[in-house]
Amino acid sequence: MSLVFPHTFVPWFRSVAPYIHAYRGETFVVGMPGELVAAGKLNAFVQDLAILHAMGIKIVLVHGFRPQVNEQLMAKGQQPRFHQGVRITDAVALDCAQEAAGQLRFEIEAAFSQGLPNTPMANATVRVVSGNFLTARPVGIVDGVDYQHSGLVRKVDAGAIQRAIDSGAIVLLSPFGFSPTGEAFNLTMEEVATSAAIALQADKLLFMTEVPGVREKPEDPESPIDTELALADAQRLLAGLPKPTQPTDVAFYLQHCVKACLAGVERSHILPLAVDGALLQEVYTHDGIGTMVVDEKLESLREATPDDVGGIVALIEPFERDGTLVKRDRNEIERDIEAYTVIEHDGVIFGCAALYPYTEARTAEMAALTVSAEVQGQGDGDRILKRIEQRAKSMGLSTIFVLTTRTMHWFIKRGFRPVEPEWLPEERKRKYNWDRRSQVLVKKLS
Repeated sequence: MSLVFPHTFVPWFRSVAPYIHAYRGETFVVGMPGELVAAGKLNAFVQDLAILHAMGIKIVLVHGFRPQVNEQLMAKGQQPRFHQGVRITDAVALDCAQEAAGQLRFEIEAAFSQGLPNTPMANATVRVVSGNFLTARPVGIVDGVDYQHSGLVRKVDAGAIQRAIDSGAIVLLSPFGFSPTGEAFNLTMEEVATSAAIALQADKLLFMTEVPGVREKPEDPESPIDTELALADAQRLLAGLPKPTQPTDVAFYLQHCVKACLAGVERSHILPLAVDGALLQEVYTHDGIGTMVVDEKLESLREATPDDVGGIVALIEPFERDGTLVKRDRNEIERDIEAYTVIEHDGVIFGCAALYPYTEARTAEMAALTVSAEVQGQGDGDRILKRIEQRAKSMGLSTIFVLTTRTMHWFIKRGFRPVEPEWLPEERKRKYNWDRRSQVLVKKLS
């Protein structure tokens, strides 16, 4: 293990670094249902939140208590009552909700206070702030049903929450709100989290849920999870779904994700609480886990800008070290940045290539074609190649060529043919490294 671990840990930790940089200082609102606590996952989840906090992410945590209130009610001989997925909160249910909220707040604050050696919480100092950040109004009577003490969020004190998270604290919100007259209302965790995310214009709204995400074919339980839903697609899907009544219904969390994105929250997520470390996987890996709703597709294929130099350097460096690519100076990349095409996902560069034209010879060199090892095999290399070919055609060129020592077969499968180095344009031939003995491969542009 001691021999293998550095070889797996070091590349993994380096791959995480772009996300650490990207999310430092951003605000995440996290919705945690009472089912997560009931499943005994609170301590591990709090440890993951503490890691995000240590990485510089500002966190607002909203807890739910649906199963805990149900348990309290049944202990008092009462049956939980819901209508259209919202609890009907009579006086007894309100008392049970207050008891459950107090107990959960105690457990959550205790979990953030633990600091046992050899745990992720060791040496962590996490302050948790809670308070009356919400004002509420009654749901009232809907479809002839009196919801009594159930309420809706009227206003979020975003300024007070912002000051708290800017000071380094995690803000904990319970699903309770108070009217200006001091009357208490039982709210839903989902609405509180969504309202808080909108009021703060949070960078992410993340729901931990009992479902693995939204499936590509919601009616097929074996269908793959759709990991990224464009907002327009999510709206169309939501319009065709029945009104949700249970947290396991497809539309239950999706409706809140759509509402948040429509109101300016950049991304909203539905994550499976059953998967250990789901929060970390979603934030710090390329593909994430569960379903993300976003106003537009996060992956883009485009021409590079000067802001991409650092990302390109970080991408190609491992391939330069192992000899797959020729070493390029950062100043050279900055000078030639307009020659580069990149694939970017969520602010991180995962693929690139450069095009150097030799117009007199009506050809161009494609150089530094690189796809991150983390996403190889997903077709990104083909997408970059196609874009480079389009750029070369637009310049009126008839061929493109590459020099490679290790990836000849990849190019040959895509229509390149080997030629002798003497084929190269005179200007490029003078720069050819005869010691490296790179294979020259040429492709005609149709």
